[in-house]
Amino acid sequence: MSQKKQMTEAERDRHHAERMGKRKAARDRMLATKTLEKGLLMVHTGKGKGKSTAAFGLAMRAMGNDMRVGVVQFVKGKWQTGERAILEHFPERVTIRTMGEGFTWDTQDRQRDIAAAKAAWQVAQEMMGDESYDLIVLDELNIVLRYDYLPLAEIVQTLEGRRDGLHVVVTGRNAKDELIEAADLVTEMREIKHHFKAGVKAQTGVEF
Repeated sequence: MSQKKQMTEAERDRHHAERMGKRKAARDRMLATKTLEKGLLMVHTGKGKGKSTAAFGLAMRAMGNDMRVGVVQFVKGKWQTGERAILEHFPERVTIRTMGEGFTWDTQDRQRDIAAAKAAWQVAQEMMGDESYDLIVLDELNIVLRYDYLPLAEIVQTLEGRRDGLHVVVTGRNAKDELIEAADLVTEMREIKHHFKAGVKAQTGVEF
């Protein structure tokens, strides 16, 4: 019985190796057709958690590859976040400009929010014009675009016209259709279950 079981396992191993060999060959053929190299416009949107988290993960990956990163935070000015605390230890690799004053329901002042958004966009444009940056994170830009605090057409045109080789990540819920159309990569975070709904408050190291 043990010999039959061993032979069955061996057969399964051979079948698995054959399948993986075919899969690898197909993947190698597919990768051989991907020859274009360019700076990407990436959008993280959706109602689920993780949009900014994923963008900061990209930032750290870029830093680990000796790339310089710029971060402009359009909303989260009042929050002391873990990602900001750790990235500020690497000023030669990353520049973080926190330009927001909190969510619009915090300030309750539309003109103040618009002024903050305009100032943040000015900083973002300056970073995009600085050739020392390889990746720029525009954190929660989608929020200010949702409230029409900045001219959408101008934003999209500027992002599309960015210099060759520059990667830009835009985060926030409710990404505008025009931005999605212009992007090279769009990821929608979908909420399946969230601890807030069970009465659990924001957790240090998870939410901020």
